[in-house]
Amino acid sequence: MTDPTEPNELPDDPHRHRRPADASPDARLHAPATTRNRDPILAVLRGQLPPVGVVLEIASGSGEHARYFAAHFPALTWQPSDPDPTARRSIDSWSADSELANLRPALALDVLQRDWPPLAAEAIVCINMIHVAPERATTALLAHAARILAPGAPLVLYGPYRQRGRPLEPSNAAFDADLRRRNSGWGLRDLEDVQAQAEGAGFDPGPVVAMPANNLAVVFRRSGRGDRRASGTAGNGADQAARQATERATGRRGVKGADR
Repeated sequence: MTDPTEPNELPDDPHRHRRPADASPDARLHAPATTRNRDPILAVLRGQLPPVGVVLEIASGSGEHARYFAAHFPALTWQPSDPDPTARRSIDSWSADSELANLRPALALDVLQRDWPPLAAEAIVCINMIHVAPERATTALLAHAARILAPGAPLVLYGPYRQRGRPLEPSNAAFDADLRRRNSGWGLRDLEDVQAQAEGAGFDPGPVVAMPANNLAVVFRRSGRGDRRASGTAGNGADQAARQATERATGRRGVKGADR
């Protein structure tokens, strides 16, 4: 990995959002960080997403990423989601404004809900969620993704992380402290812990790409240890472990998605 391209820039704050500058009366929210990070994320996605199929975005927040990426991947169907009704209204408002045929209405999905509707996707993307959610949300996300994705399909995570053996950047240290002050269950996760959880859920490691503002794009691929979609039959040990992880992680009320 190389150093971040903008090391002095503040981390993406998923709770920093506002109405569009034109003061439109519609439901659209605007997260300033999306303007900065959407092109670096797009560059990573170009090398990881399949040429066709459905991309499920978890915790889509304001919906600006969904609109932007759908416009740049016309052969892919972009499926945004968020458990927060305000976020879903914003997502659908941005979608209506875009008139993109490949951008679906937002789904009400919460990673901490045990039972999801039957879903099929060729890729899953989750941007700036796991550090503004309890740690069990990461476990639940990986378990849901393992059940939905076929072998070789990508799971792409984006956000700030701690990395063992490397000092935390001052901006990320301040961001982490602020998150933990707001909610003791929030905070930057150890990259190595997330990678170990992903392996246990049935994923193989992929690239880790340094991004602006001391963020990382972390890619996993569903391993070939079983091929079971969300609506399929019982799989092997990795699939069973994914089910058990979801049951352990979803014992309490779910976490809301993050606006970015």
